[in-house]
Amino acid sequence: MQVDELLKPFPIKEFHPFPRALLGPGAHEMIGPEALKLGFKKTLVMTSGLRGSDIVHKITESMKYHGLEVVLYDKVESNPKDYNVMDAVKLYQENKCDSFVSIGGGSSHDACKGARISVAHDGRNVNDFEGFNKSENPRNPPHIAVSTTAGTGSETSWAYVITDTTTDPDNPHKYVAFDDASVATLAIDDPVLYYSCPIDYTAQCGFDVLAHASEPYVSRLNFEPSLGNALRAIKLTAENLRQATWNPTELSGREGMMYAQYIAAQAFNSGGLGIIHSISHAVSAFYDTHHGLNNAIALPRVWAFNMPVAYKRFADIAEVMGVDTHGMTDVQAADAALAAAIRLLRDVGIPEKFTDVTQDSYSKNRLGQGPTKFYEQASVIKGDDEDVDRITNHVLGDACTPGNAKECTFETVRPVVDHCMNGDLDDLLS
Repeated sequence: MQVDELLKPFPIKEFHPFPRALLGPGAHEMIGPEALKLGFKKTLVMTSGLRGSDIVHKITESMKYHGLEVVLYDKVESNPKDYNVMDAVKLYQENKCDSFVSIGGGSSHDACKGARISVAHDGRNVNDFEGFNKSENPRNPPHIAVSTTAGTGSETSWAYVITDTTTDPDNPHKYVAFDDASVATLAIDDPVLYYSCPIDYTAQCGFDVLAHASEPYVSRLNFEPSLGNALRAIKLTAENLRQATWNPTELSGREGMMYAQYIAAQAFNSGGLGIIHSISHAVSAFYDTHHGLNNAIALPRVWAFNMPVAYKRFADIAEVMGVDTHGMTDVQAADAALAAAIRLLRDVGIPEKFTDVTQDSYSKNRLGQGPTKFYEQASVIKGDDEDVDRITNHVLGDACTPGNAKECTFETVRPVVDHCMNGDLDDLLS
């Protein structure tokens, strides 16, 4: 069912499946026995390589210890590209694999989900499956998704995001595919694996969680089964992200963010997203910037944009973020929620607008390394009128946009994008 169909009068709202999951310290050590239970024999492991950690080595060696054959594809890029998916499909087919394991964040999981869909359709190009439930074969190889970040939720959800590099290089395209057949067979979330996550990456992934949680809470889908998880995930993020960022080997912060990630994904899985994500997809289509960073920069602007149609919901958000809203009107409390989000962004050290993002802004930056001329010249984000226009147009075509709390047109969204590029966050508080 398409999002626009869900928005029609008297909709039948759709609840999408979750995988079985193992959550908690030490969960990753169960991968060998769990893979055997699922019938794995020869597994393609998909990852970014996770340079600077031994996580991939430990997991693959554990699998081998349990008698599994392992084929490794460790070239998944940030904002995974269609060629990453298809290279993995080719490796899977050549080695006659029967199963998948993805290790990492959303890039590894999303590329793996796309590869599974392609394999189930005899190697058809992953770009053929953009949209909602475009796959025709519901049976695809089993998949264990092992998360090493607290942000993505991809190990839990029915969505995967791919950059299509076959489009006009002047108009790169990053899309979301929603497909019930892409849901992982087993999700493993182990906060111990997050310890080696860089400080800035931890912070940015945490804002991915806050976006995942806040967007379904104010979405026009207004899906009741998602609202409780959304609010709880916001609370957990507000309580744990600072600790996880600045005291990275303290278990409570990492575990709190693990649960925040997981239940935020459960919230958006059926409750929808909005233009925080649409802006993020658009900016990374042109500049290959990190998804969590993009969400962090877009979030305060989009909250301010959406508030006039959802003051009561944003007042609820303020309360779970620790604001004493006693005696406040809903409008005042909503404003306090926005201030709390900006305070959190600043406390964890995230750049405040896209034109502040440079080659050295963060650990996982890929500016200047992507497949089109926009990446090649992207040592800085321009943020000029042409940039704002093309990113706005990409936002309006994104699959997340129809769920946004407030109606979106070029005229209403363009100022939001412009402020993300060039505006001062203090302007939102005045």
